[in-house]
Amino acid sequence: MSEAVIRDIIVSESDDYIINMGPQHPSTHGVLRLEVSLMGETVKSVTPHIGYIHRGIEKMCESDSYQQIIHLTDRMDYLSAHMNNEAVCLCVEQALQVEVPERVKYIRTILDELTRLSSHQLWWSAFGMDLGALTTFFYGLRDRELILDIFEESFGSRLLHSFNTPGGLMHDVHPNFQKSVREYLKYFRKKLPEYKQLLTDNVIFRQRTEGVGVMNREMAISYGVTGPSGRGSGYSCDVRKIAPYSAYPLVQFEEKLQTAGDSYARYLVRMDEMWESMHIIDQLIDNIPAGDFTAKMKPVLKLPPGEYFQRVETARGELDVYIVSDGNKTPYRMKFRSPNFSNLFVLNELSAGGKIADLVAISGSLDLVIPDIDR
Repeated sequence: MSEAVIRDIIVSESDDYIINMGPQHPSTHGVLRLEVSLMGETVKSVTPHIGYIHRGIEKMCESDSYQQIIHLTDRMDYLSAHMNNEAVCLCVEQALQVEVPERVKYIRTILDELTRLSSHQLWWSAFGMDLGALTTFFYGLRDRELILDIFEESFGSRLLHSFNTPGGLMHDVHPNFQKSVREYLKYFRKKLPEYKQLLTDNVIFRQRTEGVGVMNREMAISYGVTGPSGRGSGYSCDVRKIAPYSAYPLVQFEEKLQTAGDSYARYLVRMDEMWESMHIIDQLIDNIPAGDFTAKMKPVLKLPPGEYFQRVETARGELDVYIVSDGNKTPYRMKFRSPNFSNLFVLNELSAGGKIADLVAISGSLDLVIPDIDR
């Protein structure tokens, strides 16, 4: 081999080696492409490329009625579908000055926390598998299936159920709802300690996550990182505490914070939140008031001209809904502020200077759902 050929093969240290992670679905928790600049195994920079699953949801809202919009929000963060539905409903109800029945508030909040539990279980399953712990996927999905069974019994759908509607619920919950939820809480309280034994205290897992992808509180605020990812940096940002809605003003619970700001801290926040979700449901499930499952609403809803805003806490952080109405049956403009967008773009800050294997751990700890970014 000639000296010139050898010289061409050798890559100098000043050259960047660029690889693409994604956009295939299994590697990145969604259709996302990460353009990763490497020096050996060290990450120099990460550039996210989004838009692979863009469907124009915000634009579609401008030609849909407020009842129809609910079905579009399911498809954003599909693991927080119920909460997305509720955000739009609360915004419309605020605009129309509609007071929903107390029964609706209780049921919505219980479903919020069941949704949060099922989302965190899937995150835990995939996060462990990302780092080589295949068993977590079987344990987490085993327990999540039981929540989806409860959803299917009441809604006829396991994931995208569109059960919320402006003014209340599409229909009442199944007669077995309270019994099924109580049985599930009894079951999962015995299973959640297995998660700690299997992964939380695992030496290899801790070495892969502790001190990896450190995000301080100032960085979280600067990038607008909310939800468990922000609270893992000591940033108090839980909308359920800051601006309570539905039945959250009626329950006692703690906002779980960690201060280390690394991938392990973000992990611990979600583990603690699963206990708090069960605690919230405990306070409500036996006290659901009797009454109607919806307020009296007109078949065609027209919001008074003006601007309306609502925020909720999804499984991944703060979701904001902003509606501009010109008095017609469809919004003039609708804007969603999704938590995953802000949570994604801190990835370069957290990954630069680390190893490519750490990039996998960091992205998993942020718990990204890509359709919520593209919309």
